[in-house]
Amino acid sequence: MSTTVKSPAPASATSREVREKHREFLLPATILYYQEPLVLTEGKGLRIQDADGNEYLDFFGGILTVSIGHADDRVNAAVIAQISRLSHVSSLYPTLPVVELAERLARITPGRLQHSFLSATGTEADETAVMLAQLHTGNTEIVALRHGYSGRSMLAQSLTAVGTWRPLPTQVAAVKHAPAPYCYRCPLKLTYPSCGVACAKDIEELIRTTTTGRIAGFLAETIQGVGGFITPPREYFEIAVGIVKKYGGVFICDEVQTGFGRTGGKMWGIEHYGVEPDILTMAKGIANGLPLGACIATPEVAASLKALTISTFGGNPVACAAANETIRIIEDEDLPGNAERMGKILREGFEELKRRYPKNVGDVRGMGLMQAIEIVVDETSGDRTPDKAMTNRIFEETRRRGLLVGKSGLEGNVFRVAPALTVGRSDVEEALAIIRESFEAAGAA
Repeated sequence: MSTTVKSPAPASATSREVREKHREFLLPATILYYQEPLVLTEGKGLRIQDADGNEYLDFFGGILTVSIGHADDRVNAAVIAQISRLSHVSSLYPTLPVVELAERLARITPGRLQHSFLSATGTEADETAVMLAQLHTGNTEIVALRHGYSGRSMLAQSLTAVGTWRPLPTQVAAVKHAPAPYCYRCPLKLTYPSCGVACAKDIEELIRTTTTGRIAGFLAETIQGVGGFITPPREYFEIAVGIVKKYGGVFICDEVQTGFGRTGGKMWGIEHYGVEPDILTMAKGIANGLPLGACIATPEVAASLKALTISTFGGNPVACAAANETIRIIEDEDLPGNAERMGKILREGFEELKRRYPKNVGDVRGMGLMQAIEIVVDETSGDRTPDKAMTNRIFEETRRRGLLVGKSGLEGNVFRVAPALTVGRSDVEEALAIIRESFEAAGAA
């Protein structure tokens, strides 16, 4: 029997060679940005380069993950020091980076949250949170939100309510989906604030009609990331969580994208809403790009788990060392404050775009350095049909001009902009200038 020897990718390869290897060896469903995908090779701060030597201003940060900039010297030093001593032992053994991080999370999270379970991803953090809610309450049913995203596992996909990210039918029947607080496209055809935040109040009807009447909990992102940075009204969580508590549930706050100062002025998105979670999940920006997730709960909720539990890679000392240094920098340099200040400039720029292009810019929304623009066919005539073609044209134009942004939403017609928390005014102004040029080049009106 003959065998075919496959040669490895060259240590230094062209963009074309890397793209060919990607098509040959990676799962075809793996999504790639741009008509001709970028092959990124190095970055520093907010600047990143591709294999062809082109430089880009990164305003998406690895999906809100590179929280303090690419290859930060201080985080790198902490990682190198830790990996030189000890790289991995699993959660069977306590290590100093792990307990330092857990203590830090207990200090900076809102309310009475105290006990953490560390994982490698946000998906695992959400899974842990749902399990704790079910054990603590003795109930099984979970209320999640339409347009929400929770990850890739079977449970996480059942919690997710963005059809393009669900390859299989719902696998966990105990998940019920409430209307999203999507004011621009209100599912109840109402207008805020005269609606009285009816989407939140509808959760009671959902519980009474589609569940046993006793639920385990309510899982919600503070701002829905994949959904298109859908930002709830200020009253939303107080109303929703009040209903959830009435029917026996706990509040699971998903801060995977919104955590660590991203929403501006505060460390956590939920702090803008004045509600304390029973369980909070996080990942992405926690370790400036290293894989790490965490679920933190109140003492009584945490005590509900009686069985043995373990994570092979969760709480990896190298990732925890990176997280400790990342969070230290975020606190010491008041990066939540910078996110608020720079986010205001970014938002003002987006509002100006809406005035300049009233036909195609349907909505501008977000908080801090988590801002979005929704593109539609003709807002001026009331046609809010998502304009995916225009979105893609603008998306390609920003890339040509050296700016990387994200996009999302059910129809892929929402730009997501989320630079590192260290971004400066000149960076924001440069990005806004490129976006304006890109709208014009794409034919926006």
